[in-house]
Parts: sequence; structure tokens; C-alpha cells
Amino acid sequence: MNFASLRPVFTLSLSLTLAQGLAVAHAQKMKTTVPAYHQVAKITIGGEGGWDYLTCDSAAHRLYVTRGTHVMVIDTAKNTVVGDIPNTPGVHGVALAPKLNKGFTSNGRENSVTVFDLKTLKELSRVKVGTNPDAILFEPVNNRVFTFNGKSNDVTAFDAKSGAVLGTIPVGGKPEFCATDDKGMIYANVEDTNEVVAIDAKALTVKNHWSISPGDGPSGLAFDKAHHRVFSVCGNKMMTVVDTETGKVVATPAIGSGPDAAVFDPTYGLAISSNGQDGTMTLVKMDSPDKFSVAGTVTTQVGARTMIIDPKTHRLYLISAQFKPSEGTNANGRPNRPAM
Repeated sequence: MNFASLRPVFTLSLSLTLAQGLAVAHAQKMKTTVPAYHQVAKITIGGEGGWDYLTCDSAAHRLYVTRGTHVMVIDTAKNTVVGDIPNTPGVHGVALAPKLNKGFTSNGRENSVTVFDLKTLKELSRVKVGTNPDAILFEPVNNRVFTFNGKSNDVTAFDAKSGAVLGTIPVGGKPEFCATDDKGMIYANVEDTNEVVAIDAKALTVKNHWSISPGDGPSGLAFDKAHHRVFSVCGNKMMTVVDTETGKVVATPAIGSGPDAAVFDPTYGLAISSNGQDGTMTLVKMDSPDKFSVAGTVTTQVGARTMIIDPKTHRLYLISAQFKPSEGTNANGRPNRPAM
């Protein structure tokens, strides 16, 4: 994900969408009904900068919003901004290790990670990583942090407790978003090779490269731990579903234009893409582990490309601003991002 072309904005709206009538606790068995989503709040957060990933700390009722040079922190119980993490040049994402009381930001323009205290939000240290760290992930089995470095085409791993760099993992292309099975494996999209890579978090090696063809230009990724399925949202208006036990693409449901994030709600068996160009979310229902169908489209706001789910409340958080009409196309033939 790249926010470099976004101009500073002083009024940002963050939209929350709640599945109507959902219980807070996860159901013991996946529900067969598809919830009716509707907007329940809009928070104007202000501040300067574009944005990239959103990160939710459900237990602490916090939402982290990366803003280019700083990270805003929102209290999701009160829907108000309660803090800010400054001096994070080119920040893309935030990873959290609650048991260690630490958070980590990927600073793309500094090739570093800021380690901060989750309670005070104060910086604790910095770790040098690969070139242009984008996505960032805390892997709990081995207590390691992984940054997915867009310009050096690799992944940096370091110890979450000490900050010691443990190794660099080449992935053969530009890594995008990632997820872990919480059992020692990590999965990530590789945007320019149209692959998903499977990484052993302990051995620090790529175990598999899986093609997601006919998907093209994957960005957001979500993971279904129970059924071993990876969902990659692609620039050609497609969500590819990969079986991580076989490496095969098992479904390719259609989604909207300009997707950049995906989430999975295991309670309802729903994989959801946020389609910024359309201003929609596509709901993809798991009918069986190898059969998926589009269950609906929800209107959000044009530009709402990034999204996160609170797994306890089932609320979906999306962020956007008001935009001017897009002008021209980029080198890939896709429309340029419009000015805010």
C-alpha cells in the first residue's frame, strides 16, 4: 500500500459499519445467515497526512490509524482520538504484542520500526529493517516481528523482546499484506508476481510460492484459520481463495474496483473486501471450504480502501476523505489517485 501520492488533509472521516443484531461473542458454529450491515457512526478525526493500514486492539478498545508521519489512536468505546505516536516517517502499518505491552510501526521512508509502549504510546526503541517496510506483523508463537519490505523485495524478522534482527527472507517480488495462522506460519501476497508465499516463522524460510492466477495485483489478504483458506483481493476485481494445504486456487469470486483490504469474520463465514474506487464492500460467503459466492454489496464511501474488523464486536472500520475527480492513468493503466 502506498500513500505517497495523497495530499495532506485536515478533515478525515472514519466510518464504522456494524453488522445488525450481532452478538459480541463468537458463535460456536458458523452462522448461515448473512448479516445486514449499516453505518452506525462517522468520526471526524482531523489531522494531517494521508493514511494506510488500520489496526484494531479489541481488548483495549483502540484503533490505530497510520497518517504518513504519525499514528493516531482512537478510543473505540468513545469514538474519540485519545493519543498520537509522532515521528514515524512514511508509516504504513502497526503491529501489536499486548502480552509484551509493545507496539511496532513500519516506517517506510526511514527503513525502520518504531517500538512503542502500548499504555503510554511513548517510543521505546528503533529497529533497522529492509527498504520501505510496508505491512508489519507480530507472530506470537516465536515472539517475532516481521516487516514486509516493498523495495528490497524481502521480509525482515526481529525478536519482539530484544529488537535483535534475526534474518532477512527474500520473497522474489514486492510483498504486500500478510497474516499468520498463530501456529508458526505466515502468509503474504506478492503483488508483482501474483503469488502468495508461505513463510516458516521459526526457520525464516519461504516454504511455498503459490500462484493466484487469474488474480492480478493482490494487495489485501485475510485468513480463515479453521479451514486453511487465504483470501487475496486483486486489482482486476477478483478475490482469489487459496487452500494453504494444497496451494491451489479454489475460488475466484468477483469484487468491486480499487480493493486494498480484506478481512474474514469466522462467525459468519464472510470474507469482505473494501473497494475504494467504487466506495463499496463486497461480502463473499463461504458456502463450503471450496465454494464461495457473493452474498451482497454494501455502500461505504468513495476512497474507503483500507479496513479492519473488530473480532469481538464484528464492527468494520473504514477510512476515507472527500476527493476530487481522478485524472489520467498510471504506468499500469489504472486511474491515478485523485486529490483530496
